[in-house]
Amino acid sequence: MKHCFLAVLICGLSYFSYAAELTSGPMLGYASAREAAIWLQSDRPVSATLSYWPLSQPDLKRHSPNLVTKAEHANAITLIATDLAPGTDYGYEILLDDQPQTARHNQIFTTQTLWRWRDDPPAFRFALGSCAYINDHPYDRPGNPYGGDYKIFESIADQQPDFMLWLGDNVYYRETDWDARSSMYGRYSHTRRLPELQRLLSVAHHYAIWDDHDYGPDNSDRSFFLREQAVAVFNDFWANPVTNASGAGGITSYFEWHDVGFFMLDNRYFRQANYRVSGQRTVLGNQQIDWLVNALKNSSASFKFIAIGGQFISSAEVFENYAHVAPGERRLLLDLIAAEHIPGVIFLSGDRHHSSLHKMTRPNLYPLHDWTVSPLTASTYEPAIGEGQYRVPDSVYTKRNFGIAEVSGPFNDRKLKLNLHDVDGKQVWSTEIKQVDLQ
Repeated sequence: MKHCFLAVLICGLSYFSYAAELTSGPMLGYASAREAAIWLQSDRPVSATLSYWPLSQPDLKRHSPNLVTKAEHANAITLIATDLAPGTDYGYEILLDDQPQTARHNQIFTTQTLWRWRDDPPAFRFALGSCAYINDHPYDRPGNPYGGDYKIFESIADQQPDFMLWLGDNVYYRETDWDARSSMYGRYSHTRRLPELQRLLSVAHHYAIWDDHDYGPDNSDRSFFLREQAVAVFNDFWANPVTNASGAGGITSYFEWHDVGFFMLDNRYFRQANYRVSGQRTVLGNQQIDWLVNALKNSSASFKFIAIGGQFISSAEVFENYAHVAPGERRLLLDLIAAEHIPGVIFLSGDRHHSSLHKMTRPNLYPLHDWTVSPLTASTYEPAIGEGQYRVPDSVYTKRNFGIAEVSGPFNDRKLKLNLHDVDGKQVWSTEIKQVDLQ
């Protein structure tokens, strides 16, 4: 009898010693009026469930279906809360093997408001940035650390944005990462575990595109031999509402936040090798451009944000600026936007390791803007000589930073305020764009 008791006790202790835990997250993914996504990563394969309830009615608790995290997917998984009420705050809890996980931060998400035909669209704020490098000494280049100022993620969380828009280079694959699927998962896992990032993951919803460093090697294109694996890794670590929106592969996506549309482009999957002298020089490819123009034309959004990894408006033929690697395709897209009389278009970009606003005036048309926000934690660089043609005076900032965009005002008379902040959260630059000026 004593031996049986000891065996049961040892089994019980073993269970609690090896109970599954979260290694990163939970992270809020997309949110619509009736559905929301929660991403998490566990330390081993485990059955994961999402329990959620309206904050004002905690007895109305529901559960998502059980899903099992898998080692071959780095034990990362996205759980979906469904049948939600619009404009409602929900509390939630993560269960691993039916065991509730201790919340490190407030676990609340909010559904979008049902405003159309009823009221003016709500005001909202979103954060944005690119180039998040997290040091990993054994695999970094010798010399001074390339990354730093991780407190910037705490500063973004302090702003309490409704969501965060990641504009590419959200992780940095090293030479030891981009030639093996398991190493790509390992790099994402290393970045996502950063302690300073955890509160931001939980206080704002998150949407993402990629650029070269979180797709494959530096300046990589459609020839990257692990591009399909890159898509799989991206989808396992981000909770966008959809990818492959164009139907041609890659991570092209779209979402709406109240009356504003976000057209999330893939500038790597379809890209021809930079500076090829034969064939069509392309960044987005014909099928993705066709999708984009159709989606823009069909949209009634007050502002139509086109998110792309590299600068679009700048005419400087430097680095991977669109005007440098695919000037004909850039001209085509500019002509299509003009020919279709599409209002409200604004580009959002990253990549350049400094921030700036470009503004292209067009005869008999409204000006096109491109706000580059970079870097979050990677090292910084000055603009190259000759980049000033469309640059808004005093908009360049060459230290680590993030953006906060604020949309407010009545229906059909919305205002957009662009605010740039340093690593401590101090505002260092601001400007305003009116909807009526983009018609």
